[in-house]
This record gives sequence, C-alpha cells and structure tokens, in this order.
Amino acid sequence: MQSSATSVQEYIETLPEDRAQAISSVRDVILKNLPKGIEETMNYGMISYEVPLEVYPDTYNKKPLMFAALASQKNHMAVYLSGIYCDETLRMNFENEYRASGKKMDMGKSCVRFRKLENLPLDVIGKAIGAIDMETFVLITKGHKKK
Repeated sequence: MQSSATSVQEYIETLPEDRAQAISSVRDVILKNLPKGIEETMNYGMISYEVPLEVYPDTYNKKPLMFAALASQKNHMAVYLSGIYCDETLRMNFENEYRASGKKMDMGKSCVRFRKLENLPLDVIGKAIGAIDMETFVLITKGHKKK
C-alpha cells in the first residue's frame, strides 16, 4: 500500500489512529538509534532511512541507498532492515535476539511484519538499526555490487 504523502508527518496523519500510534512509536526508536549520516525521507511510498546521494551516488536506480524503512501495508505494518540483511552475522544475531524476546517473528526477505505494536520487540529493532554505521553499510553494499 504505497502512500502519496510527501512528508513523514503527512504520511502518519493519513493512517488510522492505531497504526499512526504504532508507526510513530517505531519511528521514535529508529530515530534514537539511527547511525550518523542516514537521513529520514519519504521514498517508495513509505518512511525511508537513506544514505544520501552525496555520500553514495552510484546506485543502480539513481535513488539514495535505502538503509531502513517503515510502512503501513494493507494487512500489516513493516520495518525494512537493509542494514542487517547485508551482513549474515548481523541478520543471525537479530533473529536470535528476536526469538529470545518471546515475540512471534514474522519476517520476509528484508522486512519484519507486525500487526500490533506489542508484537514487535522495540529494543531489538533499535539495536538492529544501530548495529552498523553508514560507512560500513556503504562498503558492504559496494562489495556486493555486481560488476
């Protein structure tokens, strides 16, 4: 469910109250743990946390490199965690900590889906956001880039 909102505030205001509260709470955790240099924007119809093009302009689609994102989809909400999915150890640590939280894990290839805020271990999400700095994320991305 893509939004046409042009600002984060507008995006949140268009959501039903329960989802607006949940998205705002997750957003607060992301912002508290966001690595230096990563910018919050609206992109791809969701709240996006990106490496600015001035830092890494060589992307395949000429858009900023996505580090993380937050969205309200049709049947769930989702946190996209590119930062940990680019490193096998970070991903495994995240999954282990998520399981240890006792919360039911519903993960896709690059996202964690949740229907209610209480189903999401916010401390684990915060730790995942802060697990890798922007420079390391860019270096890993460059290393995985097809020649």
